Amino acid sequence: MLDFSVYLITDAALCARLGLVETVAAALRGGVTAVQLRDKQASDAELIEQGRALKGLLAGTRVPLIVNDRLEVAAAIDADGLHLGQADASVAEARAYLGAEAILGRSVQTREQLEAPELSLVDYLGVGPVFATATKPDHSAPLGFEGLAAICAASPVPVVAIGGLNAAHAASVWSAGGAGMAVVSAICAAPDPEQATREIAEAFRAVF
Repeated sequence: MLDFSVYLITDAALCARLGLVETVAAALRGGVTAVQLRDKQASDAELIEQGRALKGLLAGTRVPLIVNDRLEVAAAIDADGLHLGQADASVAEARAYLGAEAILGRSVQTREQLEAPELSLVDYLGVGPVFATATKPDHSAPLGFEGLAAICAASPVPVVAIGGLNAAHAASVWSAGGAGMAVVSAICAAPDPEQATREIAEAFRAVF
């Protein structure tokens, strides 16, 4: 069964102090359960290089590597999955291209978006933002935990909450029905990414 409790989304700028691979390595030591490679500014070639390095790091662990948006990159590095925003490639296209075993995620911001027929093809939803976040300045209006709970209640698949979250929010995410939370700055910008990850993992274990 997939574990999305501590879902790290990478940010090249925020990871720059330690470097992408070392930041993810620290998160791995701290108990991260899923990693999404996201870099909107990188070329496909650059992202493939990063992805291959992370694939090597995660080899032999049970932590999946999911690529954000770039279908061809996910295929090129044999990623475990792909996460798609509302404006990205169709889920049906991604499923056909990557196969039945690929982990597919879709971003959802409203209850209405849950009605899309293609959501029957996804394995999880990324729902948010719960709070406003600087790592995605063009995000939609924050949902809060009440809005998150409404989508969780109607979702046919596990929900990963995202948007301004940290260890202190684990109990609220769980109470709202979330299977986990995706974080960027809470780990990538932390002085000690390993400890920051451990705190989130421990917070989730306390409410399971």
